Amino acid sequence: MHSTLRRVARAGAVAAIAGGAVLLASSPAAAHVTVTPTVTTADSYTVLTVSVPHGCDGSATTKVAIQIPDLVNSVTPTINQGWTVEKVMATLDPPVTDSHGNELTERVAEIVYTAKTPLPEGHRDVFELSLRLPDAAGETLIFPAIQTCEQGETAWAQVPADGEDSHELDYPAPSFVITAADADGTAAGDEPADDAEPTELTTAGSTTSDGGSVVGWIGLILGLLGFTAGGLALQRTRKTT
Repeated sequence: MHSTLRRVARAGAVAAIAGGAVLLASSPAAAHVTVTPTVTTADSYTVLTVSVPHGCDGSATTKVAIQIPDLVNSVTPTINQGWTVEKVMATLDPPVTDSHGNELTERVAEIVYTAKTPLPEGHRDVFELSLRLPDAAGETLIFPAIQTCEQGETAWAQVPADGEDSHELDYPAPSFVITAADADGTAAGDEPADDAEPTELTTAGSTTSDGGSVVGWIGLILGLLGFTAGGLALQRTRKTT
């Protein structure tokens, strides 16, 4: 009787967990459109990966428009074979001078990817944008994204209020915080300098010095001699018996 009750309880627990997993998967907050930078260091070049994980309430995605924050002037979008891509420009008044001394009279305000074939519900895709981060450590860069589908659209544009967690929002705008450089001018995620010395990897008990190699050969020879001597002693013992 008790074993039967335990089996029923275990089955009920498994069913409850499975049901909870289904509810989480169907929740609109379970999978957001997100942006992931390769580097977040101020005044550094980075590649942003914008991920679109699902459609609009079951409808296939036809277009994704990614708005670029005002602090960023130039963006180079990566070609995605399943989509066409367009830069939407905005006039800069007054003009600004970039880091190379060039005068800019317009900036990239939006990158629009349009699907050649609608992206079905239950499938994901990513879009990569190359740009230079502004010299503004501590600033949050927000990239609102409008996802258009065959039926309806979703505006990933909600910005959390002070003290509010973006995960509590149904449709948060993709964003990340610019970080300050370390004392050596790098930050977490930066690529190592080209002239950086490579680190040698060694296995336990090994060494990279010549002396260690000599010691290893000596140990091998002594081991072989010991093995041979043991074999000869065994043979003599057998002959004596």
